[in-house]
Amino acid sequence: MANIQMKEGEVTSTIYTLIKDRKYSETVQVLNNIIQVYDKSRPALSLLGFCYYQLQDFVNAADCYEQLTMLEPANQEFKLYYAQCLYKSSLYEEAMKISCQVDGNNLHSKIVKLQAGIKYGQEDYTGAKSLIDDCPQDDPDAINNIGCLHYSEGKYEEALKKFTQAQQIGGEKPSLMYNISLSHYMLKRFNVAHSCVSKIISKGINEHSELAIGMNTEGLNVRSVGNSLVLHESALVEAFNLQGAIEFQLKHMDLAKMSLTDMPPRMEHELDPVTLHNQALFNMETNPSEGFEKLQFLLQQESFPPETFANLLLLYIKYEYYDLAADVLAENAHLTYKYLAPFLYEFIEVVILRQTAPEEAYSRLEDMATKLTENLRKFTKQVQESRKVHNDEATKQAIQEFDETIDKFIPILMQQAKIFWDHENYSEIEKLFRKSVEFCNDQDVWNMNVGHVLFMLENKYKEVAGFYEPLVKKHYDEILEINAVVLANLCVSYIMTSQNEEAEELMRKIEKEEENVAYEQPDKKIFHLCIVNLVIGTLYCAKGNYEFGISRVIKSLEPYQKKLGTDTWYYAKRCFLSMLENLAKQMIMLKDEVLHDCLLFLDHCEFHGRAVPAHVEAPLETEKMHPGKNTVTYEARQLKALLLQFM
Repeated sequence: MANIQMKEGEVTSTIYTLIKDRKYSETVQVLNNIIQVYDKSRPALSLLGFCYYQLQDFVNAADCYEQLTMLEPANQEFKLYYAQCLYKSSLYEEAMKISCQVDGNNLHSKIVKLQAGIKYGQEDYTGAKSLIDDCPQDDPDAINNIGCLHYSEGKYEEALKKFTQAQQIGGEKPSLMYNISLSHYMLKRFNVAHSCVSKIISKGINEHSELAIGMNTEGLNVRSVGNSLVLHESALVEAFNLQGAIEFQLKHMDLAKMSLTDMPPRMEHELDPVTLHNQALFNMETNPSEGFEKLQFLLQQESFPPETFANLLLLYIKYEYYDLAADVLAENAHLTYKYLAPFLYEFIEVVILRQTAPEEAYSRLEDMATKLTENLRKFTKQVQESRKVHNDEATKQAIQEFDETIDKFIPILMQQAKIFWDHENYSEIEKLFRKSVEFCNDQDVWNMNVGHVLFMLENKYKEVAGFYEPLVKKHYDEILEINAVVLANLCVSYIMTSQNEEAEELMRKIEKEEENVAYEQPDKKIFHLCIVNLVIGTLYCAKGNYEFGISRVIKSLEPYQKKLGTDTWYYAKRCFLSMLENLAKQMIMLKDEVLHDCLLFLDHCEFHGRAVPAHVEAPLETEKMHPGKNTVTYEARQLKALLLQFM
């Protein structure tokens, strides 16, 4: 830092050197020292405002330019900069007031664009459009702004055309490239969107090595790059968030999380609302407590991503915090009309109602399902008719509307099924699913849940395999991406229908894939084959063959350091408890060597289970279990003590 006792020329030289090297934080410190001691002149304040703007600290930048407008009231550029900083600080009314005071023909175009941006920020899209219409029609910024208006109205195809046109005139600016990517994403063209985002990231890597892209993912400890103007103009934060959203939609959770860690490093207090929202969403499975905390924090801010409200409500429902969901709805009634579509609001309301009045909830769900069914039939007919006359555009539109409707129909159907599932009325669920077969037979979620229901009926294993097999074939090359319970139930179905060779082939495939992953990531725990063996072992125990069933359970958890987890322990201890219950009732007799194998197994679980939770506690639970009791080690000792009593 320059010493403030230096001569004026030396101070000026130091400041401009720091600015040239983009060391804006250091420059701010120097300038603040100078201003506080002896120099509150226009040049110092102007440079300070410029540096604050580069650091995206718009509040302090606005303060500097406000002082400059007082020092030089005739300087119209200072007024414009002051209005821009207020706009960037989301102080729209103040920004509009100052912008109206700017006078100068040479600034007219900038003033109009700024005022259009202010109107857009206030969601006054009509006012924004009238201002944009005054701009030159070949101005890429104006064309981009028209695209933004189309986007805000949900006209993504029209928005895409405008963004592409602006890019053709103004060149490949990261912000335009991002707008194009986002339009493709909203049109569900995920591959195209991903390709566009990759170009933004590649451009950022090539042009801005100082932003330390990907360093966090590689495990390097790097300092924050801050929220600089360079970072903003590179659109890298937006690009990585969009890349993560694409991977999230494609169910590639590891890649989604990696997108956030690849982002230029920043401190948590420097993170933007979208990044915070995505961190919460992508890490919900591994850290739900922190996820809820971040979403709740965002909801308390003046502005937040529009998806925050709906996602918080849906996640409360997923984790069965129905009372909290009801509280959030009641406390934020003003947000429901703004951020929840009527269908989604009704759906959330009915799911909450299901807890206290299941019959009324079922009736309302049935009404919703009936309306959607009528629409599905209508769109199916439209697809057939447009294909007959070879109208590709009409076919495409009808298919899109059908897909959007089926995305609404499936959750309604599953909520109806959940009412019967809670009462173990599986035959009613089967009837319910049969009614929807004409629309849902190619939906993975539907096939999986039909398979689950038929599996619970215990006498339809051939049909179970028929529903699970398409899922396995579809993802056979990435078999570890399939739900482990699906694979386990399919193997059991094969065994129960004397198709042992198919079961063994499937298990060999899982084992091979797990070996490949273990070679590439030695420390990663993979439970698929373990859960398959556990379910098979559970089946034999349920049929009374404890000798074979327990031996299968024991073998499935080897090696213990990789296979012992909360879920796998849950399956294993159920078999042991069932065995102990039958021993106590003297309904079974077991060889001594089997009992000794059980003791040895429990010893291994006790040794390796110290850091493995025995139960997954609800993320927002206020009363936590004693940490010493919520371990596999503690429960293994209890089972061992019971077993020794019988021996």
